[in-house]
Amino acid sequence: MHAVTLDPVILGIDSSLGTAVALIEEDGVVLADEYSEDPLGHAEVVGTLLRAALSDAAHGPVGGGGATKPVTVDAVAVGMGPGPFTGLRVGIAAGRTFAQARSLPVIAVPSHDAAAAQLLLADPFADVGRFAVVTDARRREFAFTVYDGVDDDGLPARVTEPALVPRDDIDDVLAALGAARHDVVRISAAMVALVGARARAVGRTLTGSEPLYLRAPDVTMPKRVAP
Repeated sequence: MHAVTLDPVILGIDSSLGTAVALIEEDGVVLADEYSEDPLGHAEVVGTLLRAALSDAAHGPVGGGGATKPVTVDAVAVGMGPGPFTGLRVGIAAGRTFAQARSLPVIAVPSHDAAAAQLLLADPFADVGRFAVVTDARRREFAFTVYDGVDDDGLPARVTEPALVPRDDIDDVLAALGAARHDVVRISAAMVALVGARARAVGRTLTGSEPLYLRAPDVTMPKRVAP
């Protein structure tokens, strides 16, 4: 008898806030969804979460408890931020390394797009209106991106690109943009994977290959001194 395998799945990884790893089928069925809230321990937990997600996915959809089947990862969707420099690069590096070792494509996804998708999919029939995904950028700043519904490809319709704003100014800035505020403390890797899958299906690039740090890193390389 031939071994039964699951349909190709997409791996999602994000470390813009905590650390998140998930695997989904291309139609959005979630096979595994792992998360660590630790905002500083990304490097310590990402490998553990990845192994757990791959193991869980072999049993089929979350909650299904099916028989073990081999998992074929078809692509890797990586959350590109915005997020702090040190944490964000851990998830990106992990996703790229996993993909490179298996000759898989990497799909770059703005992390705020994943948060927006989760909000919009919570009730597909609700009139959410224009809203902003807001995340803590530290240093007394927030990062935000404004959205208005979904576009023809089923992706969150971005009105603004991710930007930083002082904490005391966020409400005035969003009021001027006519956007309701939605604070987000967790990015779902399953939503990163879903947004990536939808973008790949229609041949769209959602962001470039560079992380969305929005500010310079705390640590920089020293300047070379001429001899």
